[in-house]
Amino acid sequence: MTAVPHINAIGTAVPGHDVHASFIAWAEARLSDPRLRGIFRRMAGRSGIRHRWSVLPYAPGGGSPVDHGGFYNGGGVPGTARRMAVYAEQAPALARAAVDALAAKHPPHDITHLVVASCTGFVAPGIDQLLAADLGLSDRVERVLVGFMGCYAAVAALRTASHIVRSEPGARVLVVTVELSSLHLQYDDRIEPLLAMLQFGDGAAAALVTGDAAGFAIDRRFSLAMPDSGDLITWTVGDAGFIMELSGEVPGRIAAALGDARVRDAILGDRPADAIDAWAVHAGGRSILDAVGHGLGLAADGLDPSRSVLERFGNMSSSTLMFVLADMLDDPAKRRGIGMAFGPGLAVEGFGFHRAP
Repeated sequence: MTAVPHINAIGTAVPGHDVHASFIAWAEARLSDPRLRGIFRRMAGRSGIRHRWSVLPYAPGGGSPVDHGGFYNGGGVPGTARRMAVYAEQAPALARAAVDALAAKHPPHDITHLVVASCTGFVAPGIDQLLAADLGLSDRVERVLVGFMGCYAAVAALRTASHIVRSEPGARVLVVTVELSSLHLQYDDRIEPLLAMLQFGDGAAAALVTGDAAGFAIDRRFSLAMPDSGDLITWTVGDAGFIMELSGEVPGRIAAALGDARVRDAILGDRPADAIDAWAVHAGGRSILDAVGHGLGLAADGLDPSRSVLERFGNMSSSTLMFVLADMLDDPAKRRGIGMAFGPGLAVEGFGFHRAP
């Protein structure tokens, strides 16, 4: 018999260093044109973000990473190797914190498979191996590492877990996302990249996916790439970190795509939008959420869970959707939903879900 995969529970974790306000001050100072500074200040105020968290330590005297003596102001631009050294140390630790948060809700015992998603760093042995060793998992646990997919990597990780459970009904899959976006600050003086960097923070999440009828059942999956959009979101490995290019056209393209019957059919299946009471949309930014809400004709409060995550944590790349789903699991009023995220391609990845009885 084929098992129905369920997301039984999700634990989340963020570091303790809030860097949002200090970044805004740093970014404004890099804009020499007073008009652009004013635009940046207004956009920051309208971003819907109040906090973003970083694994980077405080500078001497308690300052932020961009203050004197901090990671980004300690004599020269940190190279990619130095940033990856921090990733190798901090990513497994933050991932472990998310697993511990999961264990407080639903202990993930007898794990048979481990699926890890991360696009903000590289290390070998991989995060999957480092985390498995830290958790004391059996050396026979099967591992999958989903790397460099961007914001929709959580969907790919949960979908992989779903397929595993469907093929092996007794499987108990631990799914972990961990992103350290704050390692990739760029010394740019253009308003567009600064506004893109304004969105991102660090976070990790851990989910248990099994055939046990508890939590959210994953009932369908979808994946759709939008034509002629490959250059709208790019993520390039540079000599000084990873460089994100996020076109201002993205929200408009998303809204237009959601108005297309083929795209709507792929997302909604045979359900009308008003039959969905739980929209778990990756909080890629206020304008992205506005575009989704407009494109699908959602109620004004339809994306409040995503907006709440954006406000409290910013865009944590692949971890963001997991945070939204975690909040929804704790809300018994959320019964039937769709989870989806947009990322490089430009593509939308997602799945339908419903609460187990």
